[in-house]
Amino acid sequence: MSRATVSLAALCAACFAAPPAQAADFFTKIDPAPKSELWIDTGFYTAHFDGDKDLNDNNKGLALEYRFNGTMSATAGRFHNSDYAWSNYAGVIWQPVAVGPVRVGLALAAFDGYPKTRDGGWFPGVIPTLTYEYKRVGLNVGIIPNYKDRLYGGVSFQLKFKLFD
Repeated sequence: MSRATVSLAALCAACFAAPPAQAADFFTKIDPAPKSELWIDTGFYTAHFDGDKDLNDNNKGLALEYRFNGTMSATAGRFHNSDYAWSNYAGVIWQPVAVGPVRVGLALAAFDGYPKTRDGGWFPGVIPTLTYEYKRVGLNVGIIPNYKDRLYGGVSFQLKFKLFD
């Protein structure tokens, strides 16, 4: 079993190991009311689906994430990608529902820096994203699909720290 499969299984188990709640409270729609939260995000650790390839799992980097309402955040950052090259990204994270304490949605963003994709130029991406936050600390988890021989999928973990709200 690959590291990515084990990571994904552990993540799912953690979601369902949340404190017991009534069924009506387990799946909740997140209130889209205006907010003003600024988070600083680290790079990523990625457990790649293709663990036998020489890929960079430690995607060091830095980003900002600004939650402007309960369901959406703007995000932009830079990281050392799986191909050992620098990438930039900018986009939004949309998370309209929660499963227990875990926010569920999509990151819709533009990325660059992957040598096999558009010669390192910009391209769009849609990444299923889960988020767990506790007070001033959080974790974003992206489930990145493989795309031909150009992008390598995996489960990415990104720590984040709230600067203000």
